[in-house]
Amino acid sequence: MVGELVDKDNSKYLIKLVSMNKIIQSNLKTLQKTSLLLSNLTNEELCNDSVPPYYSSLGCHIRHILDFYDCVLNIDSYNRIDLTARKRNNDVETNCEIALQYLNIIINRLQNIGYQAEEKIIVIDDLGLGKLEIQYTFGALFAQANSHAIHHYAIINYILDNLGIALQDNDFGYN
Repeated sequence: MVGELVDKDNSKYLIKLVSMNKIIQSNLKTLQKTSLLLSNLTNEELCNDSVPPYYSSLGCHIRHILDFYDCVLNIDSYNRIDLTARKRNNDVETNCEIALQYLNIIINRLQNIGYQAEEKIIVIDDLGLGKLEIQYTFGALFAQANSHAIHHYAIINYILDNLGIALQDNDFGYN
């Protein structure tokens, strides 16, 4: 956490720390919704893929969210993050306990992160025409990760509604 400002020379650095801290806190708050969800589902509900038009399970969306975070947290020695290097562990899609374990690993890593919001990185992603290297900052990438999770929560909310499962969270899938 950021302490008192000692002198003007440190002010820019402290502002960046506060900014990144808020970004990480936002991501952690968003990910806590996954914990709430997984704690209230059975394995059968997690892997039910019967809802049109997506025919995708709650578990596949949760696994996708967590895989995205896992990629974001795996920076290589060249300061690159490859968003296409997802683990795609099918057990996360079908077993609430395994999904919770994966979530807790991600949360633990986020709580111990040491990056600055304005630190530049290279993100590798496939936007539909093959892999590209794109310059980002850590702050921008974590903001994208948070929005990406909320986007999938909206789809999850649609699936929950169609499965008749009520989640006690009024803003699940909303920012």
